[in-house]
Formats: sequence, C-alpha cells, structure tokens
Amino acid sequence: MVHSRLFSGWEPRNVATDFGAVSYRAQGDFVVLNRHGAGEPLPPHAINHRANIRALANLGFRDVIAFNSVGSLKPDLPPGTFVSCSDYVALQQGPATYFDAELKGTVPRIANNLVQKFAARLAQEFTIVSGRTYVQMRGPRFETRAEINLIRHWGDVVGMTLAHEADLCAELGLNLNSLAMVDNFANGIEGNSLDYLKFKEQVKANQEKVDCLFAGLLAILTES
Repeated sequence: MVHSRLFSGWEPRNVATDFGAVSYRAQGDFVVLNRHGAGEPLPPHAINHRANIRALANLGFRDVIAFNSVGSLKPDLPPGTFVSCSDYVALQQGPATYFDAELKGTVPRIANNLVQKFAARLAQEFTIVSGRTYVQMRGPRFETRAEINLIRHWGDVVGMTLAHEADLCAELGLNLNSLAMVDNFANGIEGNSLDYLKFKEQVKANQEKVDCLFAGLLAILTES
C-alpha cells in the first residue's frame, strides 16, 4: 500500500468491490496499491479503506504489508528510522468496520507474520525497530503541540491510516504486517516545530531508502 518508482512498470489494473472500485498495479503473484488513490492523492480522512482492504481479499491475498509514513513521539526514533508496530490506539475516530448491520465484532490485531523474517534477512542493510505502538489521529492537519503532549504517553509513532487498515484486515482474516518510515518528529518532540514543506522534503529525502527496502522485501517474497 505504497507509492514508489519501483512499481511504475507494473501493470495497472482495477477491481470492483461492494464499496467502490480500486486501482492497483500487478506483477506476477504480487499487487501494490496506493491507499491515497491512483490519481490526485486523497487526504487521509477521505481514503476508502473498506474498498482497499476488500479489494485485496477479493483478489485472494491473505498477507498484507502496510507501509506508512509516521511522526515520531519518542526521541529515540529519529527521522529516517524504519519501525514496525504491533499495537495501536485509535480513539479519535470509531473503528473502521464492515459490520454495518450485524451485532458482531473482532479482536483487533496486527499479525506481523512476515516482519521477523524481513528484519532478519535485511539486518545487514536495515534496522527495523519492532514492537512499537501506533497512535492514529484523523488528519488531514498535523497535531497540535498539546495533542502530541497527550498522545506521546500512548504510543511511539503517530499517523492517520494504519488503525483503520488493521481493523478491516482483522475482520476479513487477513494478516497485516506493519512497516513504517519515520519522516518527522511530531509537533514539539525534540523541540520540533512542524513545517509542511519541510515535511514533504524529508519524505522525498527518505524515498531512496524506502525504495531499497521495497526492493529487498520483493526479493525475499519472490524466493518464498
């Protein structure tokens, strides 16, 4: 669920779901989709998570790798760090769900059934800090300093998408694997004062490192 030059040569396709059509790219046994859409990027609060996750299930996949851009809530997770989250907090919005008309629920989880293998195989090139907690906020704006001062006690990184994807994957029985790049310190952490243009520059600066990680993941998955 990423956007990278590595996938520009993959075949563009579309799949219909009960929640809307989804565009993705395919090559061999793998597909990649950009959660923000294939055209003009949607803001986080407008993403059709239900269609995205349902599309992956309809295509027959059971293992999903969610790659997120996150802000760090901890001084020991500086920009440029790869993290994997094993739990999450999402109190600002209700959980994403497919159970619109059923009195039913699931136990939330992040499977991370592939992360240990990735971390071991890529250890010489990358360090993936695992077992962290993701705090989801609604967006599209960044958080205020007061909000960060509150949620920094709840988890390690902050973002706007992973919790919804984890909820929906759990409902459909998909194994979600969390990987993320720390692209900034959250507002006020380590004295950071957020600037959107500087944030975009940092994302761009980290892209080469992210592309190298993707290449490594594809090599491992192709061998499997």
